Amino acid sequence: MYARSTTIRGNPRSVDRGTDYVRDEVMPAVRGMDGCIGLSMLADHESGMCIVTTSWRDREAMQASAEGVRPLRDRAREVFGGEVEVHEWEVSAMHRRHEAHHGACTRVTWLRGAPDDMERSIDAFRMSLMPRLDDLAGFCSVSLMTHAAEGMAVSAVTYDSREDMIETREHARALRDEFVPALGLAVTDVREFDLVLAHLRVPETA
Repeated sequence: MYARSTTIRGNPRSVDRGTDYVRDEVMPAVRGMDGCIGLSMLADHESGMCIVTTSWRDREAMQASAEGVRPLRDRAREVFGGEVEVHEWEVSAMHRRHEAHHGACTRVTWLRGAPDDMERSIDAFRMSLMPRLDDLAGFCSVSLMTHAAEGMAVSAVTYDSREDMIETREHARALRDEFVPALGLAVTDVREFDLVLAHLRVPETA
């Protein structure tokens, strides 16, 4: 399973309008493309930063969609009033306690490591860290996406509510301090978002 993430650093006042555009125009268009599994969107209304992620059956389907999504992305840049950055990933792990509901929030952690060690890091994430996340208050799901050749990874942990996400901040920080060095990775950024569209549909992988 593969995914493409489009990070938009836009105008905070345009987030709601941009969400409507992604829901009403981008999502139907993309889900009509061969091999598309689904779409999700994260939004930070204070900073204007949003992340739209599409999931794909395989790498070939993701790459074949590149031309089709380009005009949608160009229009999104106009609607959100900001710049966009695109990354393509392999979905290396996905675990859900249950589907996300309205009001869910997501903490995203960006990571870097040695490309040659990425497979070991993924195995350690699945076996050691993921079981511990199940104990967090309001835990909904966790995913890990990787780009092994560049030594890049991104983890997204979704909670039932913003209150749950806030309550787990210290516990999540302690888990990062404990596990990230053991995984052979380094944290490059951590951000929190509202999960405004939850239709990624990636199946359980671990």
